[in-house]
Amino acid sequence: MQRKRNYKKEYKQYHETPLQKKKRASRNKARRAFEKAGLVTKGDNKHVDHKDMNPLNNSKKNLRVVAKRRNVRMQPKTKTKRR
Repeated sequence: MQRKRNYKKEYKQYHETPLQKKKRASRNKARRAFEKAGLVTKGDNKHVDHKDMNPLNNSKKNLRVVAKRRNVRMQPKTKTKRR
């Protein structure tokens, strides 16, 4: 039997940390810049990808537009615990 996911606890322990907030804000800033330039639009299934996987690096050389499907496949595999 699977345990229910505790979203409040997950947010408190991970997503609420100052570093994660900074990374999220940086990803959103990159997306807004590309929207302003007309390279992406809301709902177009495109992602703004950070080539070096560092969301705090928003230099033009590090950003590119990729299909949502391709960007998800390029992410590194994370080990998950099976219960």
